Amino acid sequence: MPRMPKYLKREWAFFLDERGRKKYYELCRKCERSCKQSFRAAVIQCPHYLSKRRTRQ
Repeated sequence: MPRMPKYLKREWAFFLDERGRKKYYELCRKCERSCKQSFRAAVIQCPHYLSKRRTRQ
């Protein structure tokens, strides 16, 4: 795996794990869209994700 330049490390700092690799939120990992969120995010906001437990009103 190629090393990441300093400017990219600063840009991706919120997404990098302890090994320096990009890591996404569990629900975003397999998603094909480009709106991926970091694994550090506590609340996920995705217009394309619809929970199966959600109740319709």
